[in-house]
Amino acid sequence: MRVLLLNDGGTPVGGAELQALRTRDLLREAGHEVRLLTSSASELGVPSQADAVCFGTTHPKLRVVNQTANPSAALALRRELARFRPDVVHLRMYLTQLSPLVLPLLRGVPTVWQAVYYKAICPRGTKVLPDGSRCTFPAGRACLRNRCVTPQSWALDMTQQRLRQHWAGSLDAVITLSGTMRRRLEENGIPVADVIPNGVRHRPARPPLTGPPLVAFAGRLVPEKGVQVLVDAFAQVAAAVPDARLLIAGDGPGRAALDEQVARLGLTGRVEVAGHLDRATLERRFDDAWVQAVPGLWEEPLGNVTLEAMMRGTAVVATDLGGPGEVVRDGSTGLLVRPGSVESLAAALGALLADRPRCEELGRRGRETAQTSYAEDVTVARLEQLYRSLLPPDADDVRSSA
Repeated sequence: MRVLLLNDGGTPVGGAELQALRTRDLLREAGHEVRLLTSSASELGVPSQADAVCFGTTHPKLRVVNQTANPSAALALRRELARFRPDVVHLRMYLTQLSPLVLPLLRGVPTVWQAVYYKAICPRGTKVLPDGSRCTFPAGRACLRNRCVTPQSWALDMTQQRLRQHWAGSLDAVITLSGTMRRRLEENGIPVADVIPNGVRHRPARPPLTGPPLVAFAGRLVPEKGVQVLVDAFAQVAAAVPDARLLIAGDGPGRAALDEQVARLGLTGRVEVAGHLDRATLERRFDDAWVQAVPGLWEEPLGNVTLEAMMRGTAVVATDLGGPGEVVRDGSTGLLVRPGSVESLAAALGALLADRPRCEELGRRGRETAQTSYAEDVTVARLEQLYRSLLPPDADDVRSSA
């Protein structure tokens, strides 16, 4: 089967980009011909690893225009469709770079859109208001009234919304990463055919826990990830568990404020803000973690780090929101805490850091769940089944070769 993947970015940085690259590799390993088309945009200057690239930009003002209408993306897609002649198009992120201009070109080509965040129903992509509360308004004047966007960008954001809606008929199926995301899209008039989460890569179980109690966090340093709540909670835990440590892997606009918070709370030496770690380094260092914290303040579409922790065999403490709240089974594979509650998070972390056998047991069960329900081979099999269901009835030759 020939599969054309489309994604806003193709750099090996960022969860959505890494998942797009990994999906391409997995489908190729399964015997399919696969090409990935992305924009050239890169937050860290790392070049795209896609097979075809169109114009992209991270310039704030140009990006708003580009994500509304990117002629370069349309031209690049037209070339790919003519040269590669895909049996199926798998569209992932397209509303921050590729723009809705790619949609009309997909008419007549079996196309599945895998929504991986909320940009289609929220200009900010989070369905979170500036005060941190969940947004229940449809995209429109409420975005301007609640100051989610600037007056300058609002008109372009709304134009993008109208173009997406106008060409929505080009999509044959919509899938999401979690049940929460499915509900949010359907509340906003987008029917969803299925929930297919990202798959997590197989890896050996971490070694038995032998070192001092360690909490690990991985993610961008932005408010919605809740790392500031985690540091406040850890300050309470540190007073009760003197040898406890916190390792924070990630970078972002909140780095300076986080460093200041650590110093203000007297946690220097107990909390390490390690910055961005490559995958091999992160896995090696996180092998020592008793607990991985996922303290998000928004309805994360899935939360890849949650699944990665479970596959590692690490107990998870996560906010009972969105994807992590669905993936973690409270009391069985980890603990769920109240969103934004320092006290709830501190209590859960303190209980586990004082009970190494329980951490081991939660981690073992989490690993079993990850292997049976969220492994990459499970996801690939479900995607292949979906692709085949979109093919025309006379495509027996393609079906049999997949």
